[in-house]
Amino acid sequence: MPKITKTAVDGMEVLPGQETYLWDSALAGFGVRVTKSGSKSYVLKYRTRTGLSRKMVLGRVGTLTADEARRQAIKTLGEIATGGDPSADRKAERQRMTVAELADLYVEAMQDRWKTNTYKTNTSQIETHIKPLIGKLPAPDLSYADVERMRRTIARGRTANKPRGRGGATVGGKGAATRSVVVLGGILNHGMRLDLVSRNVAEKVIKDPIGKRTRFLSFAELTRLGEVLGDSPGEPWAGLQAIRFLLLTGFRRNEALRLRGNDCHPEQGYIALPDTKTGAQLRSVGAIAFEGLTLHNEIWVFPGCRGEGHFVGLPKCLGRVCAEAGIPGISAHTLRHTFAATAATLGYSELTIAGLLGHSAGSVTARYAHVADIALKSAANRTANAVAAALEGRDPMTIEGSQQ
Repeated sequence: MPKITKTAVDGMEVLPGQETYLWDSALAGFGVRVTKSGSKSYVLKYRTRTGLSRKMVLGRVGTLTADEARRQAIKTLGEIATGGDPSADRKAERQRMTVAELADLYVEAMQDRWKTNTYKTNTSQIETHIKPLIGKLPAPDLSYADVERMRRTIARGRTANKPRGRGGATVGGKGAATRSVVVLGGILNHGMRLDLVSRNVAEKVIKDPIGKRTRFLSFAELTRLGEVLGDSPGEPWAGLQAIRFLLLTGFRRNEALRLRGNDCHPEQGYIALPDTKTGAQLRSVGAIAFEGLTLHNEIWVFPGCRGEGHFVGLPKCLGRVCAEAGIPGISAHTLRHTFAATAATLGYSELTIAGLLGHSAGSVTARYAHVADIALKSAANRTANAVAAALEGRDPMTIEGSQQ
């Protein structure tokens, strides 16, 4: 029997379809188990002072190093020598752990890995839906029926706990139900990594598909919206400017609202985004999008109506403006789609549009890093000018350079 090291663990001979063990030559009872599925875990086999044989998992290979697992095994053997039975204690603890407690462990483990928006969205699903509906249930005993019942309840719009605070809140509906099941799946997978639950029952639940939002504004709708934007003295300036900016750039809502003056470089035709869904980016922006904006160092480009934060009332402002213009079913994402649709109407390729929108560099359509910078700047200017023309009631296809 070799001493258990990373090299020894990596070189283990695994028999397909069989459980395999490798025992340490120096520390009695310390070993590595490979399950039939190929999962490797550090284990400890021992006898209690009353003679009962026990076997417990110390942690998964990869989660613990060989040295960390060895130190944990030595510590556990010390507890056993004084009359402890850690395997039985852990079993009792697992049986008591609730879904809410496991969710808290998951959030604690992931909070440094999630982006701010992901953190807000996931914790909102947990606090608004998962904890109130199934949080008190024992996590090891959670069944498919429990999860399916939670999904149906959320899908019917019966939010069990009303969200509080600004932003990041979620409401019920099919989309929220699907996202809650996905988040619960992450929680249960984390429980499996910690050997606190044996299965992920959320994987069996049939989720409602979240349809892609394809709504965008026609040129005629843009003209009606432009009339209202130019004559709404009761609306906050930051809200009206933000709506216009989103239409002229294709930015995501929070990408725009969190802009500070020193992020913007109108002379060079780009904005430096310190954090997006895919990391920091330099985004080409048409010159006309900067018009009317105040750009001063660390000051918010779209300041809030109260306090020192940025503007947060965009959904309500957009809803009121669109209602006055007689345009239903509009969200901030519709404005982003409108910019993309305008670029497509002007004849730009999917590759160029992906670059304008800042799509993930990992996607098939996002090889835009190879598109010349000057080409993206030209596309950003032409698209922004076309949208601006439509807002002003002019034919977007007759502006300079719109014809291919």
